[in-house]
Amino acid sequence: MYPTIQMLHSLLAYVVLILLLVAVLNAVMGSIKQSDFSLRDFKLTLWALIATHIQAVLGFVLYSISPLGMKSFSSNGAQVMKDATLRLFSVEHISVMIIAAVILTIGYSKQKRTEDSAAKFKRISIFYGIALLLVLSRIPWAQWLD
Repeated sequence: MYPTIQMLHSLLAYVVLILLLVAVLNAVMGSIKQSDFSLRDFKLTLWALIATHIQAVLGFVLYSISPLGMKSFSSNGAQVMKDATLRLFSVEHISVMIIAAVILTIGYSKQKRTEDSAAKFKRISIFYGIALLLVLSRIPWAQWLD
């Protein structure tokens, strides 16, 4: 079960990154062009949100069964914070990804309640952009690109 969930989590990460990047670029372009916020724009932000939330659920499952997740605290104790790899997986990755998902959700909710297209694009640009930067900052690149 662990290898399957790990593979799904890694594959979905590509989808999440692509959707977040496209949503941010689309919002920036919509702001620059002063376009109307269309159903297509709404669906793009919604799909990025859905993919991120599915990724978070897979991440929580993976964190609970992975030797690098919660199990590392019980087996390694305080050593987790001294080991950069263990700290990345056990503390930093999950913490920052939760923060990114919360920021993304707030941004989606704020744009949904806004009527003005320019304000919608601005909120998506800011909130989804911050979430994208946070996600990029805590991807375990060394393990992911192997």
